[in-house]
Amino acid sequence: MTSTTGRADAADTAAHGSAVDSLVHLRADGVSVLVDARGGELPAVVHWGDDLGPLTADDAAAVVEAAAAPLVSSGPDEPTRLALVPEPRTGWPGRPGIVGERDGDAWSPRFTTTVATLCGGTLAAGLTEGGAGALRVEATDVVAELTLVLDVELTVDGVLRTRAALRNDGGPYRLHELAVVLPVPPRAREVLDLTGRWGKERAPQRHDLTVGTHLREGRRGRTGFDAATVLTAGVPGFGFGHGEVWGLHVGWSGNHRHWAERLPTGDQVLGGSELLLPGEVTLAAGEEYETPWVYGVHGHGVDAQAARLHRMLRRRTAHPCSPRPVTLNVWEAVYFDHDLARLTALADAAAELGVERYVLDDGWFRGRRDDTRGLGDWYVDEEVWPDGLDPIADHVHGLGMQFGLWFEPEMVNLDSDLARAHPDWVMAAGGRVPVPSRHQHVLDLSNPDAAAFVLERMSAIVGAHGVDYVKWDHNRDLVDPGSGQDGRPVVHAQTLAAYGIMAELRRRHPGLEIESCSSGGGRVDLGVTEHTQRVWVSDVTDPLERQQMQPWTAQLLPLEYLGAHVAADVSHQTHRAHSLAFRAATALFGHFGIEWDLTRSTPEQLADLAGWIELYKAERGLLHTGRLVRQDLPADDGRQVWGVVATDRSRALFQVATLTRPATAPPGRLTLRGLDPERRYRVTPLPLSREAYAGWSVPPWLRRPEGIVLTGRALAVAGLQTPESAPETSLVLRVEAVG
Repeated sequence: MTSTTGRADAADTAAHGSAVDSLVHLRADGVSVLVDARGGELPAVVHWGDDLGPLTADDAAAVVEAAAAPLVSSGPDEPTRLALVPEPRTGWPGRPGIVGERDGDAWSPRFTTTVATLCGGTLAAGLTEGGAGALRVEATDVVAELTLVLDVELTVDGVLRTRAALRNDGGPYRLHELAVVLPVPPRAREVLDLTGRWGKERAPQRHDLTVGTHLREGRRGRTGFDAATVLTAGVPGFGFGHGEVWGLHVGWSGNHRHWAERLPTGDQVLGGSELLLPGEVTLAAGEEYETPWVYGVHGHGVDAQAARLHRMLRRRTAHPCSPRPVTLNVWEAVYFDHDLARLTALADAAAELGVERYVLDDGWFRGRRDDTRGLGDWYVDEEVWPDGLDPIADHVHGLGMQFGLWFEPEMVNLDSDLARAHPDWVMAAGGRVPVPSRHQHVLDLSNPDAAAFVLERMSAIVGAHGVDYVKWDHNRDLVDPGSGQDGRPVVHAQTLAAYGIMAELRRRHPGLEIESCSSGGGRVDLGVTEHTQRVWVSDVTDPLERQQMQPWTAQLLPLEYLGAHVAADVSHQTHRAHSLAFRAATALFGHFGIEWDLTRSTPEQLADLAGWIELYKAERGLLHTGRLVRQDLPADDGRQVWGVVATDRSRALFQVATLTRPATAPPGRLTLRGLDPERRYRVTPLPLSREAYAGWSVPPWLRRPEGIVLTGRALAVAGLQTPESAPETSLVLRVEAVG
């Protein structure tokens, strides 16, 4: 037998070691995952979806047998096996799980499982029944000199996550891809994922799943505005609240792949991997490569998917555990014009309103008077800040606010002391300087000296000024991302280095929080959120744009992660004008903040903004722990309805955002899902959103000061008439159980 052909027979088993022979059934939160690890083969997911209930060994074996496909003409004479890491040697005609070679050999390995454990315990032959738990399988190919380790975990929230690690046991092995796939049933014939661009992040798109591969590649060196985010396949017509769906997310901040594949055999899979550049991973003897975690999320309606992810994230140790502070970022107020008197006055105005965190943005370090120079020189600019940052930091802390500071640690301007001293620290390929973007280049953090410099400078600044919060920016794609030392591609190493600096900063400075900002929302994934407590959804703060971006970013992350700011009445990006009520109502459903020069605001504006801040503080306990609910509406409705229901369903906040003029007048009734059908609820509008119901076309119930009382079932089935609101306004409804 060679590593490229052959069947599993007695001789193979002897060569490859003893075989594992077990079925494993994991169950949690209404989800079952049945894994077939019998016969020494790589584990295959036989069922991933609704709970199968308790199974006997015979029951489980019958499920496996019932799922086995018949042989077909001109196909293999043995059943084709779809493993978590698909092996072409079984006759699998789809995308392979491993792409690599050792001088033209070992490119089609044949693995035999030798060790399998569930939550640390060895599996017995037959069936192992478990609840939530972690399965680990080790498999070897002694001919190809490769060892594969697979982790399969079902969390208590019903999220299935898996990853693979490949160890090289022989001569140098060039790995091009290591992927895991999850099967989805034939009824899942429609695909939904997200795309976007700068200022238009996470726009949904959907289409039929036809024979072939729907492949989404991220080659930007960062997650990207156009990332698939959660690639979902479901029954045709699925929506927020209905239709069975299966979704997949690659938790990685570098290059990556998501795909949905349907084969002529009828097999359908969702797959994910890191996208490795040529030559990026070559394993010497004893070296190992591990994939990012790939998350699988099943549910009925995409709201159910989001709910599982949100519950899982809220259990993470990195998840923010304190109330999300009202945040003021000074960028759109002052840009590069750093003046202590002006910034101090802005801090005073913010504290007066009840702001809890003040963030000094770009422009505080040496030579940084515009965006063409200075990046990398992480020393306080002595000309702009002759007394250092202590005067502003101490003033902010003295007002009872946290002090935050902007960094862009992975970037460098060529016009900087750092680049002049260390030109070999700038990423480059082919002996040439890459094309600039935003006048900047990428600092090669795969170079330990460069990474150590960044860590030490950031740590020194954070420690010296009591910085509570770092806005970590990343303002360009990685083009020609080669090491400045030898030109080899280093996106993989760069991503790990960034994670490492984040982790070490937080270890050195307990309590420090980090925001992931990347030209706005260019790095939003479950890899970076292992180390960060907030993401900046988009550089565009226009509330009309945010009404799309925030609900769809919430498909992956709960609202407490989503930086959402009230900006000036005329957007700095789109130049559209919006009322304060619409801007604030949009920001309310996120991590509320301000991006606005308060010193130029009117007393009336400040009074209204103070009311919204007070409301946010009163409701953030609900908004940041409850379940996201988004309503399915016809395309011509012109409105968007979304909100949060408390975990005990005792209360909720919904907003009815009128984005464009509806097709009818009055626009008609809206239903509110997610409440207890047997309880009675009082529904009242928030006075702060009165502009959305202050016209003459107001339904009778909205005219009653005490609101209206309806059962949860009536709200979900019959619904409420809503006013004919002007476009770009938002009606916020408070829903509270009574009796």
